[in-house]
Amino acid sequence: MRYFDLGVILIYLIGITWFGAQFRNSQRSLKDYFLGGRNTPWWAIGFSIVSAETSTLTVIGTPGISFRGDFGFLQVVFGYLVARVIISTIFLPQYFRGEMYTAYELMQRRFGPNIRKLTAGSFLLLRAMAEGVRVFAISIVISIILGTGELASILLIVALTLFYTFEGGMTAVIWTDVVQMFLYILGALVSLYVIFQLVPGGWPHIWEVAQAGNKLRVFDFRFEWSAEFFGRPYSFWAGLIGGAFLTTASHGTEQLMVQRLLAGKTETESRLALFGSWVVIFFQFSLFLLIGLILFVYYKDTGQAPPAVPDRIYPQFIWDYLPRGVAGLVMAAVLAAAMSNLSAALNALASTTVMDFWKPMAKVQRSEEEYLRFSRWITVGWGGVLFAIALVAQNIQSVLESGLSIASIVYGCLLGVFLLGVLTKHVGEKAAMAGMLAGLLTNLYVKFGTSIAWTWYVLIGSAVTVGTALLVSIFLREERVRNG
Repeated sequence: MRYFDLGVILIYLIGITWFGAQFRNSQRSLKDYFLGGRNTPWWAIGFSIVSAETSTLTVIGTPGISFRGDFGFLQVVFGYLVARVIISTIFLPQYFRGEMYTAYELMQRRFGPNIRKLTAGSFLLLRAMAEGVRVFAISIVISIILGTGELASILLIVALTLFYTFEGGMTAVIWTDVVQMFLYILGALVSLYVIFQLVPGGWPHIWEVAQAGNKLRVFDFRFEWSAEFFGRPYSFWAGLIGGAFLTTASHGTEQLMVQRLLAGKTETESRLALFGSWVVIFFQFSLFLLIGLILFVYYKDTGQAPPAVPDRIYPQFIWDYLPRGVAGLVMAAVLAAAMSNLSAALNALASTTVMDFWKPMAKVQRSEEEYLRFSRWITVGWGGVLFAIALVAQNIQSVLESGLSIASIVYGCLLGVFLLGVLTKHVGEKAAMAGMLAGLLTNLYVKFGTSIAWTWYVLIGSAVTVGTALLVSIFLREERVRNG
């Protein structure tokens, strides 16, 4: 056992838990607990968006993508920028009309209470499934550190994250996000430096090997109407269009991200946070893709066999080759990414449960203290659900792509109904619900019945949702005419 490295990791875990718990005294209302009191600076919200947008899936999954492929994943990141323009233009003005706690209050304002419950319920299902995969990803790191996949270790991480999220609410989530994001970026830079030193010939040699293997390619502009084209997840068109639809859905309709935008002091500050986060995201993905490339050259030069599972390549290298203490720091950084995203998900799941289901359906008006106490225990309940889902998320080859594909199935119908809500006036609640059902069923078929890549799921699902709702609204309008 490497006790010094384990000591570094343990000190970090205790320290970040203590830090997050310090925000308990500022949590006096639901506005404090779920929106951070709306007094958090825009740059902190921006870093929190980065932490929520990425996770252990990014830290251990992205190097595996460039190790076995190229830099084509960056095409998706360019789509992220297009999405931010759409969100800031279409969705942000809607969210800042009145005081809102969740994204799904907008759906009630436009359609009615049933669609609010349907969209909120869709988010709860989506985030629980996707976050369960992320929690499972922790087991990859734990198994490397301890040489085993002990569930008790995963439970420890979940419990510590639950503790400071329970105590400090959204304020703790945002500020621990800021700390943990800097830590795992620092860890990546340190590991990049060490890996670089292990490759004889330095950058000229890395460049030569990468060019020979066609691993520096970023853009793939090929376009043809073929099954093969739509099965490639990282072409320019799949990345730009698919990435734009994916991020418009995740940042514009999912409570995990919208909650951060709602925590901004003003619409302008939320917009600054949104665009500022993209710059960090681009740098971050480029950094981890570069690490994967250098690891490819290293294993090729040494003739060593890399781990069979691509997601193990980066964390395994950290633990085996980085100096003692440094390895513990970088592994703590990887766990930081996991805890950061887990805390964000727990708070978002709790806010949606309380604000979109329990509070509107409560027959007795309760005090703010009672709602706050209930919100904390709902957070604990969701922690148990995510841990249980992680237990069944076995035999996943790529946690990053699996998490994105799971999310994209539901994102399509969510984005479609939100677009209907902000861009149309005549579509009613029943038509919107019919559109959501059609979009979800279509994406389930696309996922399990075709070879279409996950980058197209959101576009397909949202198009079917919008098209079906428009058709149904015409039919219902004709019915009203005939009945009138």
